[in-house]
Amino acid sequence: MARSAKKSPFVANHLIKEIENLNIRGEKKLVITWSRASAIVPIMIGHTIAVHNGREHLPIYVTDRMVGHKLGEFVVTRNFRGHAKNDKGSRR
Repeated sequence: MARSAKKSPFVANHLIKEIENLNIRGEKKLVITWSRASAIVPIMIGHTIAVHNGREHLPIYVTDRMVGHKLGEFVVTRNFRGHAKNDKGSRR
């Protein structure tokens, strides 16, 4: 179920404060976060946010087409390394 329209989209407080401070100072610094559930809002456009994927922080450059999506959508958490070459168990 979606979040109520009365509430604003969920964005971690530390993330909003840090990006607002960068916008006031006019800086473009890397912002590190573990909050994959945070929504991307218009004040984040043009910033690079490093989102944790479970092992490391991967940088994401936020563009206007990303607004409304979650940060976790743009960071892959699983690495598919292909099927085993010598696995004949599934063939008949």
